[in-house]
Amino acid sequence: MRLAHLGHSAVLVETASARILIDPGNFSDQWHDLADLDAIVVTHAHPDHVDPSWLPRLLGRNRGARLLVEPSVPAVHGLEGAEAFLPGTTLGVGASEIAAVGGLHALIHQAIPQIGNIGIVIRTEGEPAFFHPGDALDTVPPGVDLIAAPAHGPWCAMKEIIDFVRQVGASEGFLIHDGLINERGWSLAFNRLNELTSTRFLDRRGRGLETL
Repeated sequence: MRLAHLGHSAVLVETASARILIDPGNFSDQWHDLADLDAIVVTHAHPDHVDPSWLPRLLGRNRGARLLVEPSVPAVHGLEGAEAFLPGTTLGVGASEIAAVGGLHALIHQAIPQIGNIGIVIRTEGEPAFFHPGDALDTVPPGVDLIAAPAHGPWCAMKEIIDFVRQVGASEGFLIHDGLINERGWSLAFNRLNELTSTRFLDRRGRGLETL
């Protein structure tokens, strides 16, 4: 598996048989020119996870790519060709399996209705199992080797992120959902997760595709 963090929650995963982009949102432009994608996966409808103004252009560059989205996303953004990816289902892309887990976005405030959210688990025989939770900390899939963990969000506290990472128990991880914090906030989250969990966190910022 090769992987790149493309800003905020956007992650490119390249397995032996598939190139999969997760959460191409409007807090980043590093994913805009990607090509040869087999699937684009959207965990939920918030625009920092799906940019409806640019995504059609990305799809135009990747006409064979499947667009797999949390079921409420098409009603919000009207994305042509989107396939509803239901929680609890698994789809094949090449020789890889992509599973949708969870179902609800973490609560931001009682006054703000919860929306749908799917975590994404990618498994390929002979490669690490990768987990991207979207914006939720309530689902812990088994057998995860590599986790993309939120650094910060209006829907989570550091104590919750630490406990979540401990429960998942991945051997390695890196930070996502970092578009709302500065370098000091990023370093605080990075260092605490390395200190207080058994997961070894790596700095994936600006490193491009690397083999894991």
